[in-house]
Amino acid sequence: MATIKDVAKLAGVGLGTASRVVSGKGSVSPATLARVKKAIDELGFRPSHAARALLSGSSRMVGVYIPVLSGTFYTPILQIIDTELRAAGVHMVLAFGVGLGDERRQAVEGVEFLIERGCDGLVVMTSALLEEDIAALGLKAGQLVALNHSFSSIPDQCFTVDHALGGRLAARALLDHKHRKIAVIEGPRRLADNVARVDGFMSELAEQGIDPARVWRMESDFSPAGGWAAAKQLLDSDYGCTALFCANDEMAVGALSYFQEAGIRVPHDLSVIGYDDTPSAAFSAPRLTSVHMPWREMTQNGVNALLNLCYDVRRTVTRDFPVSVTLRASLATAAGGRRKAA
Repeated sequence: MATIKDVAKLAGVGLGTASRVVSGKGSVSPATLARVKKAIDELGFRPSHAARALLSGSSRMVGVYIPVLSGTFYTPILQIIDTELRAAGVHMVLAFGVGLGDERRQAVEGVEFLIERGCDGLVVMTSALLEEDIAALGLKAGQLVALNHSFSSIPDQCFTVDHALGGRLAARALLDHKHRKIAVIEGPRRLADNVARVDGFMSELAEQGIDPARVWRMESDFSPAGGWAAAKQLLDSDYGCTALFCANDEMAVGALSYFQEAGIRVPHDLSVIGYDDTPSAAFSAPRLTSVHMPWREMTQNGVNALLNLCYDVRRTVTRDFPVSVTLRASLATAAGGRRKAA
């Protein structure tokens, strides 16, 4: 493969001049520019990514850390990040939680991996990192944005959505459809965003005269399998509810699948509402009513903020992310209670 030295030799210029042409930085006479470009074409020279980084002082790469590489939640968010970065001439490098150690250890190691790869900036989407982990990044913390989580040390670099409001809207949707006997499948209680949405849901019920202590609740893991298992426990409990709130769509889809197998008709026997409004919600059977969280808007603005920090651009950044409910076929007016499974 041709090198920058080969280009300089063929063009009859110094190495520094050839480097300025390749990097696009520094002044070069039109005649010299033409000779260097001709040499590049004749040699089929393509500078490596590492060479570009050395010449420009920037890798044009942004690292992204997510806890897991599975399911329907993170995939659309990664697609949004990659699309926005590529439009800006920047590439995405992905790391996710693997290996030994707890979630925090995995997150710290994932971020270190991205920094070691020379990423100009970082997008992190995890609640496992602590304030001291951000502080330990030193100057690199100034080139980081957090999605769906907030750090008090970098508030302007954090982009999240109102999960308490999302939980309240889920409760209001059920109450508006006359549901009073309600069950909840929640996510891991160690996750702040899960706690916020469930607390918001319970607060709205309490304000409408429903005692949260009498609501059937089951902790699960945000997976379809977890939703399936929790739905089975709900039916086995004989808790005669008319509606179920699942704290994410993946658990709701798992619950819908179990109900179908158990002969429970949704929404005739039992209404179901999910959370996130991921693409799977529109294609479940029946189509899933879900709290629409503005993940696209949050992600795009987070990426814009990071591009501003890393590349001295002036992209518009907003923080108004409206929350709503997308009504679909899984929610109907209460009809007196779920029948027992056969």
